[in-house]
Amino acid sequence: MSLEIIIGNNQEVVEIPECWLTAFEAISEEAARLALEAAAEEESPLALLATVEVALVDDVTSDRVHRDFMEIEGATDVITFHHGEIVIGVEVAERQAADYGEPLARELLRYFIHGLLHLAGHEDADPADHARMEDAQEIIVRQLWTAEFQERLRPLND
Repeated sequence: MSLEIIIGNNQEVVEIPECWLTAFEAISEEAARLALEAAAEEESPLALLATVEVALVDDVTSDRVHRDFMEIEGATDVITFHHGEIVIGVEVAERQAADYGEPLARELLRYFIHGLLHLAGHEDADPADHARMEDAQEIIVRQLWTAEFQERLRPLND
């Protein structure tokens, strides 16, 4: 697989250490491979893309993208475009992580995988499709949330 995944922090509301971006990029090829293995479509956008860009954004930006492209008001967790862009709402992730007692980095990993699964042809509007996608997502999150990955999330000055 020759897929480049670029992850950028495009917000300043929630502190995201640079080492997190590096850690996510380090597992991105494996994440994409696992998403393709769980693909809902053989010829999914993910199988055809050369580059995927992941943008971490604040609530204001997430709300604007959500309204502009889906005509839905309010910030959301993940918006995926089949041309290879995944927009992740960091403030949404922070709130959800707190609600579920999860580390923020794990919630961001979940959203990253969710976006990749959308690119792999999964949809989540229908309850049955949502359940299938969530099952695939959680399997991949468990596979990637290793001690080694978690160690990469720690800043060097820790």
